[in-house]
Amino acid sequence: MRDVSRTLPEEILITGGSIYDPATGKSRKSDIGVKQGVLVAPDAVQTDSATSIDATGCIITHGLIDIHVHFREPGREDKENLQTGARAALAGGFTRVCMMPNTNPPIDSPEVVRSLLEKGADLPVQINVIGAITREQKGVELAELLEMYAAGVVAFSDDGMPVENGQVLRNALLYARDLGIPIINHAEDTHLRADGVVNQGALSTRLGLPGNPVEAEASMIHRDLLLAGETDARLHVPHVSTALAVELIRKFKGQGVRVTAEATPHHLGLTEDTLTGFNTNAKVAPPLRAEKDRQAIVAALVDGTIDCIATDHAPHTVDEKEHDMINAPFGMIGLDSAVGMAFTVLRQAGLAVEQIIDLFTSGPAAVMGMELTPIEEGAPVELVIINPDENWTYGPEDIYSRSRNTPMLGMNFTGRVSAAITSKGWFCRS
Repeated sequence: MRDVSRTLPEEILITGGSIYDPATGKSRKSDIGVKQGVLVAPDAVQTDSATSIDATGCIITHGLIDIHVHFREPGREDKENLQTGARAALAGGFTRVCMMPNTNPPIDSPEVVRSLLEKGADLPVQINVIGAITREQKGVELAELLEMYAAGVVAFSDDGMPVENGQVLRNALLYARDLGIPIINHAEDTHLRADGVVNQGALSTRLGLPGNPVEAEASMIHRDLLLAGETDARLHVPHVSTALAVELIRKFKGQGVRVTAEATPHHLGLTEDTLTGFNTNAKVAPPLRAEKDRQAIVAALVDGTIDCIATDHAPHTVDEKEHDMINAPFGMIGLDSAVGMAFTVLRQAGLAVEQIIDLFTSGPAAVMGMELTPIEEGAPVELVIINPDENWTYGPEDIYSRSRNTPMLGMNFTGRVSAAITSKGWFCRS
């Protein structure tokens, strides 16, 4: 059976696996039962009628959390919508996601926030909404921050476009500080980036493409870190891509600035060399960087400078991505391949399976102030089953998104999601 369903079986019995609970950091060997969406003792399940999942060799853990996705609703549902995005998320092992506000129109009012939360309420994945920092994401006037917070947003961001006016960002940080939620500012100086579409360096020169220098990211992050320190607000840095940015974050963390950061699977596993064939599916913002930058991202995840992994799942249509490298949009999908890439790269770097799981669970939960669902009897089910040693090749049949823009097709990974289960739906690969 290979299915993503919004109908959960009445009873499920999971056998043979090892449980790791990131809420406690403890592991145990145990079977586990699910009855009417609630975790129960295995012997409370009627084994003759229950749906059985053999988790031998697998880790049963809390559902993964992705704090950076683009589901394109409202406005570009031809790329993705809440339902298809939730389907892709669950197939990737994610049970909670946070949607970025660069939609059409942007998520910059409490009415749009409430509408999206209502639409997502019955989906198998918990939909969280990030509100825009500024009206229409123009970077000039603050959006209705207090009203959007009351409507349920978990953070504020103009992702896709940085807030370049320092005073506007400072005011946003002050509001967010008092509300207890983070500001996420897209980390690129657009004047330094200019029309750059790939990492600036020898490769961009060889390909004849305009380059995006590492300083474009680092200079924006540096300013934001200074403002976060001055306001004592929580700053979260998205999609860190350069060694220079890593050093800045490490330095300011050491000074007590309340900063967290995320890395994407593509920045920890791919480099600018992926673009040598002019594959527009590898065109992202910030761009894929040099090998030394990739190594710095991996090292920062290992030593805790970067707090979590987030996909920056960014669907685009085939027609859009078939434009040339200059005109094709930035972004790639990432929900389906995230576990494969992260487990492959980070286990080679020396991280234990449980440490990688933390980067997908307790790490992002701490950034967004979320409580993890305990893996104990009586708790609502929110689980993912991962086979950390399964070798597999990422193919078109593994894509559950409405869009298919990824350069990773054909890549070999070690570590795969076998199943994901919530009280409102489930995915099972076999």
